[in-house]
Amino acid sequence: MARLAVTDGIDLDEHELSETFVLASGPGGQNVNKVSSAVQLRFDVEHSPSLPDDVRARLKALAGRRLTKDGVLVILARVHRAQERNRAEAREKLFDLIRRAATPPRPRRATKPTAASKRRRLDSKTARAKVKRHRARVQDE
Repeated sequence: MARLAVTDGIDLDEHELSETFVLASGPGGQNVNKVSSAVQLRFDVEHSPSLPDDVRARLKALAGRRLTKDGVLVILARVHRAQERNRAEAREKLFDLIRRAATPPRPRRATKPTAASKRRRLDSKTARAKVKRHRARVQDE
């Protein structure tokens, strides 16, 4: 079984990837109607033993609409005329997604508004209130 290195800590088994070849639109002339050059790469994110749980969760979030209800990531590559180039592109897209999911997000550091920004906010509120006050109907006393 071949192992595919994605990051330093993550490598996938070849059998975890499922590829199907379908007819592609686009460049290829008459050949486009005869040869299945587009690649549909499937990777089961939900049941993959190669992914740590935190990476799995981030990968699901990154995948968006490409993730099926069963937790299978579907990547379609059909830009190139050659099946091999589309296959390589689909794998690279998958590896790029996994690499992005493998880097944990930077924690948010809570900050406080500056004194100047507080003053600007209050000044704009005061100005807005004055505009609205002047718009009101004048009361006879």
